Amino acid sequence: MKNNSAVTTFIILGLTNDPQLQILVLIYLFITYMLSIIGNLTIICLILVDSHLKTAMYFFLQNFSFLEISLTTACIPRYLYILSTGDRTITVKACFSQIFFIVLFAATEFFLLAVMAYDRYVAICKPLHYVAIMNSRVCKILILCCWVSGLFIILPFLNLSLCLEFCDSVIDHFYCDASPILKNSCSDTWFIEQVVIVGAVMTFIMTLVCVILSYVYIIRTILRLPSVQQRKKAFSTCSSHMIVISMTYGSCIFIYIKPSAKDEVAINKAVSLLTTSVAPLLNPFIYTLRNKQVKQSFNNNFKRLVFL
Repeated sequence: MKNNSAVTTFIILGLTNDPQLQILVLIYLFITYMLSIIGNLTIICLILVDSHLKTAMYFFLQNFSFLEISLTTACIPRYLYILSTGDRTITVKACFSQIFFIVLFAATEFFLLAVMAYDRYVAICKPLHYVAIMNSRVCKILILCCWVSGLFIILPFLNLSLCLEFCDSVIDHFYCDASPILKNSCSDTWFIEQVVIVGAVMTFIMTLVCVILSYVYIIRTILRLPSVQQRKKAFSTCSSHMIVISMTYGSCIFIYIKPSAKDEVAINKAVSLLTTSVAPLLNPFIYTLRNKQVKQSFNNNFKRLVFL
């Protein structure tokens, strides 16, 4: 990476400067990080070893868990290091590397949520053709498209940002984020800011439209089912996904609502903490507690391990 500016390192301010609060934040983030890794790895392993969990829905869930691990790992360990050592500095190269992986994993996750919504649409609206439509080849192509879409979102920003010069080194966040980095630049960043906005809005709107259309057809189909039992069963197959979507898109709405300048940084930090720490912890519980097959698989494999 080529950068001609005098600034070669950034200083990450983090969530708080209070030493006592920093200890609490360190303990909290360490516990939530470890639990989220264990929970998501458990889902990945269950789907790998259990032959009953080989459908498209669980293949997508497995990839979603991998993205959750990747996203939280791109953000949290670095801040844990800062809290434990007191070293708040990060090189420009390392900062842009962190941005690359965070945006890649986050954008890919949004596209995957849209794919998962389409999968539920096919399962409920076209149940007889589900296996034929969502075959192994189609699932792999859809996953590849999610990752390629994520790359297309981050690469324009990264390519334009490599030649920026920086006058300030302070990042008022707990990880490297595009907005505070652009504020530190001496260069004209108007065009890059527009690229960031377009990429974010495109990702948000495109995936949200796919999700809404899928669930409009799903709800319409469920309401046409003759019995209450059938409607409950159909709804239960997509309820976990609906909860995760509500959390993900709901948290992002706060970013697009224009707060006052005083509250903007605090809100962005809170939303980022939710998406990088709280959501990866909750998602495994949401999917396991509301899914009989996953719960049954967990119980069976746990009993096998206990009685080995």
